[in-house]
Parts: sequence; C-alpha cells; structure tokens
Amino acid sequence: MIVTDRPTDGVTHRVTHCVTLIPGDGTGPELAEALETVLAASGVAIAWERHEAGLAVLERCGTPLPDEVIDSIRATKVAIKGPITTPVGSGFRSVNVALRKALDLYACLRPAKSLAGVPSRYAGIDLVVVRENTEDLYAGIEHQITPDVAESIKITTRAASERIARFAFDYARAHGRHKVTAVHKANIMKLTDGLFLRVTREVAGSYPELAFDDCIVDNLCQQLVLRPERFDVLVAPNLYGDIVSDLCAGLIGGPGVAPGANIGAEAALFEAVHGSGPDIAGQNVVNPTAFLLSGVLMLEHLGETEAAGRVYDAVAAVIAEGRRTTADLGGTAGTREFARAVVARLS
Repeated sequence: MIVTDRPTDGVTHRVTHCVTLIPGDGTGPELAEALETVLAASGVAIAWERHEAGLAVLERCGTPLPDEVIDSIRATKVAIKGPITTPVGSGFRSVNVALRKALDLYACLRPAKSLAGVPSRYAGIDLVVVRENTEDLYAGIEHQITPDVAESIKITTRAASERIARFAFDYARAHGRHKVTAVHKANIMKLTDGLFLRVTREVAGSYPELAFDDCIVDNLCQQLVLRPERFDVLVAPNLYGDIVSDLCAGLIGGPGVAPGANIGAEAALFEAVHGSGPDIAGQNVVNPTAFLLSGVLMLEHLGETEAAGRVYDAVAAVIAEGRRTTADLGGTAGTREFARAVVARLS
C-alpha cells in the first residue's frame, strides 16, 4: 500500500509506502533494527506496521501466527519478516509455510550473486532460483497409514505449474536475463514432474527471445558445482526449489548473504532465508547482509529501483572494504556497526 499527499503549489510530495514488519525471534529483532536504520537513510519513506510472530507470540497467544499479522499483510500488500524458529519433528508447523499458504505467495524468489569480500569457493556467480511455493510434497498432505508406515502425497497441477513458469519467464525478461532452465525429475516422476516440465515447455514458446532448457535435479546439483556459469534463471517445483536455492546460496558464501522473497498476485513477503540464531540473539553479532539485501528486493518490488541500487551498492562496498563487517565475513564489527557503515556509504 502507498500513501501520498496531494500536490500543493506544483510540488509533488514523496510517496510513503506502508509495509508490515515482522521482526521474528532469535536474532530477528536485531536484523529488523539494522534494516530500519539503513532504509531510513535510503530516502524512501516507509510507514512500518510492526507485528509479532513466532515463539514469543506462541507463549502469549497460543499461536505463532496471530490473525492480525495476516490481516496487516493483506492491507499493506508488502511485508518483510525476520527469521522465526521452527521446531524440528514436533511442535507448530512453519510460520513461513503458513504465511505462504494464507496469502497464496506462490513464487519464491532466491537470487544468488557473488559479493566481493565474501569468503567462497566461487566467484562471478549470478543465478536466480524461482521456486513454486504452494504444492508438490511441501503441500504437507501426509497420512499415518499404520504405526510403521507414513505417506506423503505429491501434488502437481497445470495451473500452478503455468503461473510459476510465467513468473520465471517474466522475471527473466524484466531483468535482462537470457535463459530459463526447468528443474525436474520427469524421468522417474513421469506424471507429476512430467506435467510440470510439459507445461513449462509450453510457456517457453511465448518467450522466443529467451533460451530455454531443462535439467534433471540430481544432474543439476552436480552441474551447479562443476559449471554454475551455464545457468541463469532456474524454475523448480517446491521441494527441488528449496534444496537447489540453498545449494546456490552455498555457492556465494552461505545463507547469511542470500536474500529471499515470496510473491503472489495480491501480496509479497520478503525475508532472510537463514535461521533465527537463538544462541547468538541479543549479542550484536549477527550478519545483517541477507536481511538488508531482502530489503533491496522489497524496494525493487515497491518501484524504488534507484534507492534499491544504492542500498545494494552500499552493502557491497562495505563488504568489499572488509573493515566494518561481522566476524563471519572476517571483520570485527557488530550488527549495528555494519548497518551504520552502510548508512555512511549512502550519505
């Protein structure tokens, strides 16, 4: 949602964007503080609607995702969320999954681009993973058949396959990309992945200026390690997309520098894809890069492309300089000091 004053005496007032901010738990509040500091210096006017979700809310409200959080995102249409702890094997289901489902955030966007100064085995990586978010095995349709047998059902539909394929091709076209690769296991999953691949091939025909190919997921993982430069935009079903996007994050130095977005027809949610780091919460040591770059994606989504570019360049410059980065990047600065260094570059 945007709010703007009417022009007065020929002067156009700047647009104020209303954005839902979910700090999350663990290190999330520290990341949110860094983001607010940097975006305030970017010149973009943002009115934050702050809402809590996660473990602390669960203890108070009996649910990790109160209705008012979803209501706020439906109203603002844009949100950014810090990491939220998800119990393994028991407890509540992922808040991330619940938000994607409630808001039909069908496209997960995970760019992976090398940054000078980030320790990595690779250089020059520039990939984008587009992951279908709503079905496949991650739909969570599971049954206990007997005490010793559990079943999970894989769902693939033409409608979901077509809209994620179009999202990937539209993204490639809008961002000057050259090729889209469909990720699948259609040699074995002949009906489900076969449908995804067939529909993606059909969609590719509407984008003749873009190259298109496909790759079986296990071979893709090998090729990403051996020859990542052969890929550009990858479009994948839910489970493969989750795995491949983390692999691509590893190519650029890990999830601490990998931004993420979940986008639907009516709303968009931006987030760092790493964990909540409860063991280092409150210590001013968490690396804010992934969250700040998720803020860059959010600015682009809001149409603030010039500011998005400046924030990205400022983050990249601070990391390349190496003096005011967090310990995981070889520096001695804290989270707040890192954010202030980015602000100084924006000034």
